[in-house]
Amino acid sequence: MSGFALAVSIVCYHTPRRRVSGLLDSLAIACERARAQVPLERVRIFIIDNSGGGTPEPERFSPGDMRELAASSRLNGCELRLLHGHGNIGYGAAHNLAIRQYHSENAAETRPEYHLLLNPDVEFDPDALTAGLAYLNENPEAVLVSPAASRNGQPQYLCKRYPSLLLLFLRGFAPTFLRAPFAGRLAEYEMRDLPRDRPSSGIPIASGCCLLCRGDALGEVGGFDEGFFLYFEDFDLSLRLGQMGRLVHLPAMRIRHAGGGAAGKGLRHILLFCHSAWRFFHRHGWKWL
Repeated sequence: MSGFALAVSIVCYHTPRRRVSGLLDSLAIACERARAQVPLERVRIFIIDNSGGGTPEPERFSPGDMRELAASSRLNGCELRLLHGHGNIGYGAAHNLAIRQYHSENAAETRPEYHLLLNPDVEFDPDALTAGLAYLNENPEAVLVSPAASRNGQPQYLCKRYPSLLLLFLRGFAPTFLRAPFAGRLAEYEMRDLPRDRPSSGIPIASGCCLLCRGDALGEVGGFDEGFFLYFEDFDLSLRLGQMGRLVHLPAMRIRHAGGGAAGKGLRHILLFCHSAWRFFHRHGWKWL
């Protein structure tokens, strides 16, 4: 089996130091395990800080923390890059900075390349990367794998069927008593019927908190659409990647994800959610009920 090259991009925005540290510690262990079993030959990690200028908050991840990481042995064998100073350009646009820089620096790369797109509120099980990389290597028709996720020991459902406006409203904003009559439809939308003991191919949409993509397919579609500032950029990318190959839910690739919905983050996030929803449905087709 030929060795792999892996690029990892992590987008931060006023992210607590402890959260970035937890992700990188788990990622380091997963990379070490993958090197021994897959094998994984090269890892380059991009941390993209969208926080902008101003006085750093005491608990926020900072360039100083990055220098300490680069000088330590915690991420032994991984190359670290910090991209900052560009301000808050949006989630997808920040990932695209890393995607473009990696490709410009590795245009002559001949090894299989994969890109891992992450939120900072993710932590990996030790064998997660091994499972994801091995699956993509053994299944050339697959262009993306989405992991099994949990939060506080409970499953999260990262894979989705195509949404309707009604289901998005119920899931994101409606109180429990309004959601209850639609429990079956919400479960169908969240693909809760997927088996937990084997891969499921042909997933329509995968959550952007953790996406392991085939590098050539990600480059072919041009990465994220930067017209989505926040929300739905992962839905849009999933549908475009789905035209290149198969999206797969891989239960053997396990993560923990803190997560959080738009409704609990204030009015600005609700407005961003609505704007991105309009852009998504305008592009891919409206579904009301």
